[in-house]
Amino acid sequence: MARFPVLPEHADAWPRIVADFTAAVRAEPGCLWFDWSRNLEDASEYVLLEAFADDDAAAAHVGSEHFSAAAAALPRYLSATPRVINTTADGSGWSLLGEMAVDER
Repeated sequence: MARFPVLPEHADAWPRIVADFTAAVRAEPGCLWFDWSRNLEDASEYVLLEAFADDDAAAAHVGSEHFSAAAAALPRYLSATPRVINTTADGSGWSLLGEMAVDER
């Protein structure tokens, strides 16, 4: 998980700015998901949820050409260094939130 503080003048365009990078990451064999969301309380911040099948897939991601290109290109659009939480979790998909179960007829 990472928080990207985008310069306000680029915030609306951020999804287009990262579109090629996002597509390339999603095409990686070990990518489980790579999803951007906009912070509802701070419209200039985007939150990235990303997951990879295993440590090898994560290493391949960081070692990819598109990651290197993004690391070089994206900082000019940011107001500060992104903050990240990196952890390992069991599973490869989302579980249902039983406390908010919806009757799906």
